[in-house]
Amino acid sequence: MKRAIPVLALSVAGLVPVWLYSPGAAHEGEINEAAAAPETQQQKQTPAPAAPKTTSPAPKANGTAPTTQQQQQQQTQTRNVSGPAVNTSEGTVQVQVTLQGTKITDVKALRAPNSNPTRMALPLLRESALKAQSADIDTVSGATATSEGYKQSLQAALDGAK
Repeated sequence: MKRAIPVLALSVAGLVPVWLYSPGAAHEGEINEAAAAPETQQQKQTPAPAAPKTTSPAPKANGTAPTTQQQQQQQTQTRNVSGPAVNTSEGTVQVQVTLQGTKITDVKALRAPNSNPTRMALPLLRESALKAQSADIDTVSGATATSEGYKQSLQAALDGAK
């Protein structure tokens, strides 16, 4: 009984900071990888090479297949396609995929919940998408809702790029 009062008092004293804690601005809102590094986005966008100048008249469009020059330009063209915002139980997830031709060269989270599991999952999801070259990637344990939203937004972006 002699120890009960000090233990109770110290327990309450230890819990007061926990009850009064409120996360700072760094823990609120959403993650936006694209806004965090705008200079890298501009560096990755390379303009399509200019078509060589010829003196012959341009071929007339008659509904035939594109020329090999046009196909090469489409394959080397870098473009960014944003997926839709997907609402999950943890928050909204939206991704932007950078494609060079049909190859995925980068994936950025435009919007994602700002939580520890999400911050840990985003690099893993990005790496998986780049390795798989599709949205057929594994769910990250502990960030299931974010992973599912990421995959849905990525798949919609890839579908929209076709």
